[in-house]
Amino acid sequence: MSTLKLSDKQIEGLERIAQIHGYASADAYLLALAEKGIAFDVSHILAEAREKPIHRRRETALGEIWEGDALTWMTAQPDSSLDLIMTSPPFGLIRKKSYGNEAADDYCNWLRPFAEEFRRLMKDSASLVIDIGGAWEKGKPVRSLYHYDLLVMLVREYGFHLCLEHYWFNPAKLPSPVEWCNIRRVRVKDAVNCVWWLSKTPWPKCSNMRVLQPYSDRMKNLHINGYQAMLRPSGHDISDKFSVAHKGAIPPNLLAIPNTESNSAYSQFCRENDHPIHPARFPAKLPEYFIRMLTDKGDKAYDPFSGSFTTGRVSEELGRKWVGTEMREDYILGGLARFQPDAPNILTTGTNARYSIYPPCAMGDTDDVPLVDDGGLKRRDTNANKAMEQEATYES
Repeated sequence: MSTLKLSDKQIEGLERIAQIHGYASADAYLLALAEKGIAFDVSHILAEAREKPIHRRRETALGEIWEGDALTWMTAQPDSSLDLIMTSPPFGLIRKKSYGNEAADDYCNWLRPFAEEFRRLMKDSASLVIDIGGAWEKGKPVRSLYHYDLLVMLVREYGFHLCLEHYWFNPAKLPSPVEWCNIRRVRVKDAVNCVWWLSKTPWPKCSNMRVLQPYSDRMKNLHINGYQAMLRPSGHDISDKFSVAHKGAIPPNLLAIPNTESNSAYSQFCRENDHPIHPARFPAKLPEYFIRMLTDKGDKAYDPFSGSFTTGRVSEELGRKWVGTEMREDYILGGLARFQPDAPNILTTGTNARYSIYPPCAMGDTDDVPLVDDGGLKRRDTNANKAMEQEATYES
């Protein structure tokens, strides 16, 4: 049995890497790697990707559509060449979907070679934005932690910085999962995706002035009638500057965007030409928010898992250069509809729709409803279940 001997310079390098990843010592870092079972060869995966075929399917005024493995495209690109990576990778759902989800347990291992290339290709001023939905453990009303494991991996192992987590709330989402929401009544609907905004350095370029939102009616009244400066019970010292009106209000990290694109020109094109409609499209407002806040005109955005090419279309309309890769030809054929000469814009201006979120317990006293004592372990009466499912559908 051989033992690995490291030089003083190698040990010093390990100590530096450990510090970057948030560990107290090289020993702690190596132990964490061993515990997480990082035994596979990422460099081998990337070497294989370099040999795979890939070809460009379409060029636009600002962008390119490539058919093939995202790793193949990335390994051929120069260092520090991207200003933004905005994507929604296949979610780590327990039940495999038609668009190729990786099993939740293997998700981090699957994404590691992508993470390595993301970091290499990003400029120091660039951002990485990942929209990622949650998953449930099979057969139990218990959540998987895969998307949090992914976040910790990206920060601890690859040196990314978490700028701010965002949450995409879909007001149009139907109650799901049906088994736990509508039938056993032991969970509320899962209507929020996590959106991790990460960066290569702690100081990516950004301005929240690009994404201000209209002031609320209450805030408008304060601007008109004035506000008494005071130290609030929470400890916040509210100065008289609080009542000064600016261009708009700083938005929260809760993004209320309904996903209601079923009647879009893209969907219509797919139906008319017998192309599959990508089942996991995100709404145009989601990439618009991050593209506006994190990039300038002429900057380059990349979506490695382009699907229906929403990121590419939004980038094109906002005057950003872009590249999208997608492995499935049938999805590319549908996505090309977004770049036809007569394709309508998918961004709308001046839309100030509001979505109400009721405060908790808005229905008042509901203690007359019995709790599900076994936590939903057993299903209730079938007829009652059907009635509750119908009721939930009408309410949605």
